[in-house]
Amino acid sequence: MLRAGARGDHGLRWGALCLATMIAVSAIASDADARGRRHARRAAAESYQPPPASIVVDANSGAVMQASNADSPRHPASLTKIMTLYLLFERLEAGIIKLATEMPVSPHAAAQAPSKLGLKPGETIRVETAIRAIVTKSANDVAVIVAESLGGDEVGFARLMTAKARALGMKSTTYRNASGLPDDQQITTARDQAILGRAIQDRFPTQYRYFATRTFDFRGKSMRNHNHLLGSVEGVDGIKTGYIHDSGFNIVTSVRRGTRHIVAVVFGGRTAKARDARVISLINNNVNIAAVKRTAPPLVEGVETAAARGKDGKDNKDKEQTTTATVTPVAPPVTQIAAPAAAAANAPEPGSTDPIKPNAVKTVTVQPGTVRTASLSPLPSDSRKLMPAPATANAATVTTIATVKSETPAPPAAKPGALTAKIAQISQTAQVASAGDSVPVPAAASELAAKPRSGGWMIQVGAFPEEKEAKDRLSTCQSKAKDQLGKADPFTERVAKGAKTLYRARFAGLDKDQAEAACKSLKNNEIPCMLLKN
Repeated sequence: MLRAGARGDHGLRWGALCLATMIAVSAIASDADARGRRHARRAAAESYQPPPASIVVDANSGAVMQASNADSPRHPASLTKIMTLYLLFERLEAGIIKLATEMPVSPHAAAQAPSKLGLKPGETIRVETAIRAIVTKSANDVAVIVAESLGGDEVGFARLMTAKARALGMKSTTYRNASGLPDDQQITTARDQAILGRAIQDRFPTQYRYFATRTFDFRGKSMRNHNHLLGSVEGVDGIKTGYIHDSGFNIVTSVRRGTRHIVAVVFGGRTAKARDARVISLINNNVNIAAVKRTAPPLVEGVETAAARGKDGKDNKDKEQTTTATVTPVAPPVTQIAAPAAAAANAPEPGSTDPIKPNAVKTVTVQPGTVRTASLSPLPSDSRKLMPAPATANAATVTTIATVKSETPAPPAAKPGALTAKIAQISQTAQVASAGDSVPVPAAASELAAKPRSGGWMIQVGAFPEEKEAKDRLSTCQSKAKDQLGKADPFTERVAKGAKTLYRARFAGLDKDQAEAACKSLKNNEIPCMLLKN
């Protein structure tokens, strides 16, 4: 009996020993597998070499301080969202949307790959919340919401993005979506992204502050900006990072130290840490030798491709045509945004396509000897803020003066009798005057514009590629500042040089106090305004 028990104990000990051996062998194998997987990941990381590119531009002088593969094609990844926000800022400045406007979430937007907020179809998101989500979280679903709300669909909005890129001089950039998610045909260059990084600051100095947002709180969660240079590198004030596998880790950053200002772009970081180290090195090597005074003109739109829209404002996929604008927003019809109610009961909603009904307008063509085309972006020394603003309608009497640069000598001045006949053709109720910084009008032509009722000041409230847009702006301003502009004289002035045309929207017949009060009222309504002395 004892021997049987002993044999049982012996068997149990051998079983336990075998089990322990098997566990040890399994553990060794598992550890080896884990080491193998870590080694494989390390090897893959070491072999991952996305194509690098970089550029540093002195924003004060416009000079390129450093460049490496700056013109080689790269995928923009989430740097794409800088252009998405550029077009959104345009709509804000034009008054088509407000920060409080709610944008709907479509199934297509909700289905986007991360990074995203996880919004559901049928929900809405405020414009300002969308801006913060794009800047910090780099939310792909929100970028698509913006695209669909402003462009009808993402494909149409991408065409508008590409058109704007061409207008800014980004010759090597093509957009296919609003988020930067992988698309073989969505390409850019480091040089083009530096242009965009500078232009968005010149064009939207107020809205640009959003790029400095460090954290974003949404539905009880706090999200940190992917741009880790904010708050950790002296002078960094924005703007955007990005990553997809084919492009690596990218960044466009802006740095101001004292009066020096540079924009640096890096593509092709193997990791976010490697990318940040590279751009910090570029910053430190260049910022202290950058110019201390702004001499470069503001970056503004030039020739703009209008392939995204036909004359009726709808998508035009079959042909491309070029139009010319100087700092003019691309503003297609907005059909999906719940726009705020108009201030005036008898005025259309902001962004409405309802026509205004002004009195009949005569256009007078003047041929001065010299023409200087004004830009809507102020020069560095100019403290005036010139940005497009809302377009609603209110009946107004408007006169248009057309100023054309002639490539041949101007004809002799018209005789007094001919001038009298010209004056008779102009609306009797409109009074206009030329401005100090507008295209100069010769003395003989000045007889064509009636003198203001009183005062020697006027204001400019925008400039547009279409005369209707200028008239809409005048009507909007009259509805927003009735007390100050009720007796002012609205008019548009057409400036032309070859195929380029721009319509300025102005009010004359004001004294200085009236002009200042009008501008203050308009700016309070987010409408840009500039004082001009006759």
